Order: sequence, then C-alpha cells, then structure tokens
Amino acid sequence: MEREKFVINIGRQLGSGGKPVGEIIARRLGIRLYDKELINLAARESGLCPACFEKADEQGRKGVFATLVGYLRAPFTGYEGGNTNNILANESLFRIQSDVIRDIASRESAIFVGRCADYILRDHTRCVNVFITADEADRCARICARVGCTEQEARAMMERTDARRASYYNYYSARSWGKASTYHLCVNSSVLGDEGTADLILEFAARKLQEQF
Repeated sequence: MEREKFVINIGRQLGSGGKPVGEIIARRLGIRLYDKELINLAARESGLCPACFEKADEQGRKGVFATLVGYLRAPFTGYEGGNTNNILANESLFRIQSDVIRDIASRESAIFVGRCADYILRDHTRCVNVFITADEADRCARICARVGCTEQEARAMMERTDARRASYYNYYSARSWGKASTYHLCVNSSVLGDEGTADLILEFAARKLQEQF
C-alpha cells in the first residue's frame, strides 16, 4: 500500500548541519530534499530570472521593494514582448515560491530546508517541523572546513546569516525563528552528530506521523 504523503521541514542555524542531516534523511526515506533548487523551480514556473529570487532570498522586510526583475511574462505584467525592467515586491516572489512549495507537497513526500516551508505548509496535515542548532565551536569548525575561512570570519558569517534568516522568517510568518514553541522538535546536532541527529528526527517523525520508517 502506498504511504500517505508527508513533509519534513527543517529550519537551521548556519553551520549546524541542517542540510547534511536533511540529505541523510532524504536518502534513507528515498524522497527528495528541496533547498536552493526551489529558486530555480520558482523561476521556471514564473518565467522570472533566478537572480531575482536569489536577491530576495531570506532578506526579510529589508528591501521589500528593491528586487529588480529583468524579464517578465505576460501572466504577471500583461507585457507581450520586448525588454522591460520592473520592480516586483519581495512579497510577490515569496508568494511564487510558496506556490511551488505547496505544489510539491501536494504531489510527493519531501524534505524542505528553510524557505519558511513550515509556515507555508502550516495547513498540511502530515508535516514534521524541526529546528537544528549546534554548539558554536562545532558550527565554526564546519563552516571553516566548508568554505576555507578563518574562525573569526566563520563567526561573522554565522551572526550575519542567522540574523538574515530570522528577519526573513519572522517577517513572513509572524512567528519566531529558532524559538522552541515554533517547531515540533528542536535538536542540537553536536550531541549526536549528523547520523545520530537524523536517527532522532526519523524516530520522532515516525511517531508523529504514525509511520514505520
């Protein structure tokens, strides 16, 4: 019998291993993980350039009306041809990306990393919302290994990126990014490591969804 569709939404601090943990879960369950590729999907669905979504991605309220759109299709502007430059509110880009996320969740089981997916899919009856954090030293080490930066640079990246993610999430969801009450499960990946954290999330998800993974 085919399993009923479900989604696991992962919020994460920079350097906490949110995406690697999500990839482990996706591999074990045989489902897809969606992260940056949502930008390309949203761009393809809307006819907008991916750069528009990248500029608006996780910017929050700051610069809400500052996203430059290069070429727009008629469904969005009524423009039938030629070259035009327009300003499209970040809220509109968020709505387009939200439609893509909802469409994916209606068709398949999936894992979404970031993108306010837990809020966008708040009416989905079979979702598990997780937030992953980690000890600061472990986050720094992971970032340094990944991008080849200094510890000082890694800490600056952590502060800047987490502030941007919080601003984006709080603005669009009117909830609190990283606050325990916002999610079904919060976990520190430093305690169990990536594989162990994936084990814990899978066990929790199986109980919440009444599934056998």
